[in-house]
Amino acid sequence: MCRPNCCENNAKIEDDIRQWKKLENYHRKLGMIEMEWRDRKKSWMNSLLIALNIIYFLYLETAGSSEDTLFMLHHGAIYAPLIVEKREYYRLLTSMFMHFGIHHITNNMMFLFMLGDNMERALGSGKYLLFYLFCGVGANVVSLIVGLQSSVQTVGAGASGAIFGVIGGLLYIVTINRGYLEDLSTKQLMIIIILSLAFGFTSTGVDNVAHVAGLVTGIVLAAVFYRKPRPRPKPEPGYWEI
Repeated sequence: MCRPNCCENNAKIEDDIRQWKKLENYHRKLGMIEMEWRDRKKSWMNSLLIALNIIYFLYLETAGSSEDTLFMLHHGAIYAPLIVEKREYYRLLTSMFMHFGIHHITNNMMFLFMLGDNMERALGSGKYLLFYLFCGVGANVVSLIVGLQSSVQTVGAGASGAIFGVIGGLLYIVTINRGYLEDLSTKQLMIIIILSLAFGFTSTGVDNVAHVAGLVTGIVLAAVFYRKPRPRPKPEPGYWEI
């Protein structure tokens, strides 16, 4: 049996220890958040890709009109007869950085801005560049093959095949990370995919084959490129969660 003052002192000491542990755990969490935000700033490759798309669009608008089909054809847009018969394979790449009008590029760059950074942080800048280009070219190749079956050949351009690849890749990565990656969830990505595909299939002048092909290519390439990080060590015993 202890005296009242002694019990009060012990209780105060125990309360101080609990508060100290809570404060230390809080600072540890702040450090982890700060580290995560430092990592989030390193997505320079995605910013470069957006800049290249915008610069080339401004060049096309200055030199002519991005809504002029013949002008776009002369500056690198996709056209099956020129690729197959004249072997102008570079069009599979250059067309990824071309857009028909301000609404086309605004919509694509908005999605790339929102999602590309997440993908770059997951893969790393070098792998992300390869991933983006492979998705775009792969989508264009599939679209070209399917388009050759049609009697009417059209001129195509846009980054949407590569962007759908980014969405597909993120879907794979989020799924194997228990449904979450940074601020993204499986539910959010599924909503984006459903709405984007629905918009494409209910609109005219949209290369839906490239969209679906890019999505599938992104899932496959993410399985090749992505390596799940090792789990962070759990807090030491005795730390209180707040």
